[in-house]
Amino acid sequence: MSEEDHASRRDPRERTVKTAGRIVKYSREIYHLESVEEVAMLSMEATPQFIDGHPSPTLAEIRNGELRVLESLRNGVHGGDEPGPLAQRAYETGNVVVCARDGVEIAYRNEDVEVVDPDGCDGCPHGAVSLAAPTIYRDEMGARGAVLVSDWSTLDRLKEFHVKPADYFAEHIATAIVNIRSRERLERARNDLAKRKEMVEVYDRLLRHDLGNDLQVIAGFSDAIATAVEDDDQLAGHAEKIQRTAESAAELIDNVGETVKTLEQEGEPEVRDLEPIVTDVVADVRAKFDDLTVEYDSAAFEYQVYAGDLIDSVFTNILSNAVVHNEGPITVRLRTEEPTPDTVLIGMADDGAGIADEVRDGIFEMGGKGPDSDGTGFGLGLTRTLVESYGGAVAVADSEHGGADFRITLERP
Repeated sequence: MSEEDHASRRDPRERTVKTAGRIVKYSREIYHLESVEEVAMLSMEATPQFIDGHPSPTLAEIRNGELRVLESLRNGVHGGDEPGPLAQRAYETGNVVVCARDGVEIAYRNEDVEVVDPDGCDGCPHGAVSLAAPTIYRDEMGARGAVLVSDWSTLDRLKEFHVKPADYFAEHIATAIVNIRSRERLERARNDLAKRKEMVEVYDRLLRHDLGNDLQVIAGFSDAIATAVEDDDQLAGHAEKIQRTAESAAELIDNVGETVKTLEQEGEPEVRDLEPIVTDVVADVRAKFDDLTVEYDSAAFEYQVYAGDLIDSVFTNILSNAVVHNEGPITVRLRTEEPTPDTVLIGMADDGAGIADEVRDGIFEMGGKGPDSDGTGFGLGLTRTLVESYGGAVAVADSEHGGADFRITLERP
């Protein structure tokens, strides 16, 4: 045994650092894998090599707020299973959770490590010690990440060089999985955009041509009837109602047509610089509305995102709505957050009157609007459609400043 190996055995910290370096080198490989299944299989092979004591691993993925096993080297544990209570506890708390049988010394503890009673984790069914290390990313699309469970059949002492490498490796595995799922979501968004264009073309032809022509006929005849029966107040009133209804329906069709045209013009998402887009939008909207104040630090928006040509209309619509749907001066504060390594959240929080609960649930539906709104109701519906076509998400919550807080999450390359 070399002098370096002897020193490593004497110093747990040095041993931990050396293992972390090996994990970093290995992680460069899993970051280039194409599928989550490949990441899971290679992680199963690598865990016993990297983590002292050759534990048997189980990998569970956090997806859509649920925890499911991807791969395991434990007998009786299969992909798709719901993991045991130790992994569930790690997911719920975000802490490394350790379960050890009587006689095992827990020689490493800190505030991020929770030691639970064996009775609370099925009595460590797979050996002397079980450890669950979670990495969780949360954003508007929900919780994502992974939990790596390591089971030692025989272990007298749990030390730093057992715990930290397991936690560190779990972080790299989760990041690789989240990145792959993001690429999959982006590809689905591209496919959905192509399908959506085909659908809206059909709707456009149906509404604007067939139904539009029928409404023109109705409006023309109702106008003629109103003129012919102008001496009969009751019949004239009926004819006027028919005419108004036909005109309203025709206006709705025109609005739908404009939305369809917008979607038809949108291309596939590409990598774009976020800061110049937001800066230009802020300048344009400020120039249009004297009552609008936008608090905005351009340096905070130095990101690249996947977006289409119409991403500026997303920001313009939300900023303009803040003024149009509130009375008096309004301030909108823009910010960015990084909920996951592969996404950026753009927050747009105003100090207006907010959004009523009865309106909020349908605010992003096409045609959805409040009872007092004079708008078409298509603006935020189009916003959601565009953002989702980029593989992102949009949501609204109460602003800490009293109004509405719109949150747009976009994918990063």
